[in-house]
Amino acid sequence: MAASLPRNIQLKLEQTLAQWRHWRCDPPLDSAPETIRLLGRGVSNFSILVGASKRFVVRIDGINPATNGLNRQAEWRALQAASAAGLAPAPRYFNPDLTSLVCDYLVPDENREPDPGDVATLLREIHRLPARHSRLDLAERILRYEKQLEHAGQALPPVMVRGRAQLQQMLHDINRRAPAAVLCHNDLLQANRIYSGGRLWAIDWEYCAMGSPWYDLAVIIVGDSLDPARASSLLEAYLGTPASAEHWSDLRQYACIYRYLELLWYLAPQGNPLEPALLEQKLTGLDQALISPESW
Repeated sequence: MAASLPRNIQLKLEQTLAQWRHWRCDPPLDSAPETIRLLGRGVSNFSILVGASKRFVVRIDGINPATNGLNRQAEWRALQAASAAGLAPAPRYFNPDLTSLVCDYLVPDENREPDPGDVATLLREIHRLPARHSRLDLAERILRYEKQLEHAGQALPPVMVRGRAQLQQMLHDINRRAPAAVLCHNDLLQANRIYSGGRLWAIDWEYCAMGSPWYDLAVIIVGDSLDPARASSLLEAYLGTPASAEHWSDLRQYACIYRYLELLWYLAPQGNPLEPALLEQKLTGLDQALISPESW
């Protein structure tokens, strides 16, 4: 493991494990957890599987969370509520000085395909969780990433430059008729949903904040590349009724905003550069979504 992690991350992991007596486990741990393997190395953090009498996931930040507008305190509180509601793995330890978070490890069920009804139910239950102070301001988040690109001397691709005025109008429109804010996951892609023990759970809550349920839906539809039929199944399962033309109009606007914001995230200096073919595919998707109101 030492060879797999940067030295500063390895030190934070060791310090987090050394605090095992302070982890909120019931029954308490009777020995220090040991590192098993690296689960994932994301753009902004590292996830490590560790084990004692049971297994846990330790997440260590690789960059300052504020760079991406993240609020770790809000995430910790939301995780506690989500875990109590049976929607997320139990959080066991949080140390802002070490930038570490420890949660239960969920063993994935094998050969389980995503079900739109299960995803819709999970999303509805998330949106019923208690309100928090942290709020996702899409216009502010977009401006944050654009400023990062500007300071790095990196120009926006022509498609994004052409579509920026239209996107600003969309932001104005959705703010004018925004629904009541609810707690949203804001990153509930298939990679952040897991079937375990026959149930669907939400993991990786770092982007959670108060916001529009339509944005949460748009993230799933665009991020999971749902075709119109599957998008319709998800939306109607979430609503519990047939979707209206106004529902679809709102959802398409949020889908455009998500496409633009996702591209900014990939292009940002601290982002995860895409292969040229995939970047071009995402730019084309944004262009088509801006040109045609019927596309995603």
